[in-house]
Amino acid sequence: MACSEEQGGVPCGFIRQNSGNSTSLDFEPDAEYQFVEQLEERYRCAFCRSVLHNPHQTGCGHRFCQHCILSLRELNAVPLCPVDKEVIKSQEDHLQHCLFQAVQCSNESCREPVLRKDLKEHLSADCPFREEKCLYCKKDVVVINLQNHEENLCPEYPVSCPNKCLQIIPRTEVDEHLAVCPEAEQDCPFKHYGCTVKNKRGNLQEHEHSALRDHMLLVLEKNFRLEEQISDLYKSLEQKESKIQQLAETVNKFEKEFKQFAQLFGKNGTFLSNIQVLASHIDKSAWLEVQVRQLLQMANQQQSKFDLRPLVEAIDTVKQKITLLETHDQRLVVLEGETNKHDAHINIHKAQLNKNEERFKLLESACYNGKLIWKVTDYKLKKKEALDGHTVSIFSQPFYTSRCGYRLCARAYLNGDGSGKGTHLSLYFVVMRGEFDSLLQWPFRQRVTLMLLDQSGKRNHIMETFKADPNSSSFKRPDGEMNIASGCPRFVAHSTLENAKNTYIKDDTLFLKVAVDLTDLEDL
Repeated sequence: MACSEEQGGVPCGFIRQNSGNSTSLDFEPDAEYQFVEQLEERYRCAFCRSVLHNPHQTGCGHRFCQHCILSLRELNAVPLCPVDKEVIKSQEDHLQHCLFQAVQCSNESCREPVLRKDLKEHLSADCPFREEKCLYCKKDVVVINLQNHEENLCPEYPVSCPNKCLQIIPRTEVDEHLAVCPEAEQDCPFKHYGCTVKNKRGNLQEHEHSALRDHMLLVLEKNFRLEEQISDLYKSLEQKESKIQQLAETVNKFEKEFKQFAQLFGKNGTFLSNIQVLASHIDKSAWLEVQVRQLLQMANQQQSKFDLRPLVEAIDTVKQKITLLETHDQRLVVLEGETNKHDAHINIHKAQLNKNEERFKLLESACYNGKLIWKVTDYKLKKKEALDGHTVSIFSQPFYTSRCGYRLCARAYLNGDGSGKGTHLSLYFVVMRGEFDSLLQWPFRQRVTLMLLDQSGKRNHIMETFKADPNSSSFKRPDGEMNIASGCPRFVAHSTLENAKNTYIKDDTLFLKVAVDLTDLEDL
């Protein structure tokens, strides 16, 4: 049993083994004991050779009385086991690497204590607060939130059509799909002519073909009503023109009478009577003039309003189109089928071209000498996205140890990860699945250097170097797209990185470098 503090006045610092909690097997020091059977070696102190009193066991496996092991510590600054001369380490040193000590999970929200030997497996497979890539949008999501993310938030998550057609589509393309969904209901295109049918988009074309005669009758019926309205309007115009003609004749008559009265005014009658007659005729003339103007204006408006020649021409055009549709109906069906086939082929070619273009860009920027210079732009924006939890980490482009070598990349947490979260930039090295993995040596064993480059030209770079651990799952041959990242959660403090006196960030851009030691690495 190990302890970390002095208990009962007895100093601790070495591993002690007791037989149990119920019965003590300690013997009194300096006392003579006689045993029924010969005392086994494992019950003797390796120093005083007497029966063990308050036994302690060292890391090398030998047992001592407590007062004997304390004597060894007093005799030598560095106590040595008298049997094999191994350094007797204190309990504190052992606990720093004891595989069976319970430690806290490095994920901040996880409160589950795990044995040190199980920590890596817990972080990679069991911790509900670890991050995994969403299968659909490829964003890093905390596992405990993954189901909610996929079912409610992920823009690329496949969902069923709301109209219950058989097509499965990404969530962001639902509106676009509804515009062409064959199960969506639509009005018949001949609704304007009186057709009341409302059917699924996929069935409307069949309805148009089957109801072509009914649609023609509806169009002709509406045309007939329009022609009747035109005829009524022409009759109304003729009546108004006749009335205008009558008023014009009346005006001419009054003008003749006016001239006659004017002549009489010049020859006979008193001045007053002539003035009265003249005023009366002037009033009548003015009234008639106003009436004529109003009728003329109304006639012009009616003629402009009911000039239905364009409407008649439009009706004739519709009739011609209907005839043309009947003639070429089968030809349109064939052409539509061929067009759909061509569209499908074009979409396939477009997708392949986009895929090839993306691959060419990656190949164009790839390095094959085991070195990566990673330019991280828009640092403030990306750090804020990490701080808000939108994009907690970013990946570099892949690079290679040779043309047919290991495929690698870097991963950075701008707001930190694990013990560096919120205070440091965390930088990791990632082994990715490559095309030539079956020809390479596994596990990956090379020395790796991570660097933050100084942009002042003074070469005050910050760097960390480590050698790949062949026992770590991070360096085995990848089973998936990439292995678990390995590196430095406290690579560089934000206070150092963002200090204005330093030039690690310039124009909101920083440069990270990863260099793989290619020594003893066989080139295919």
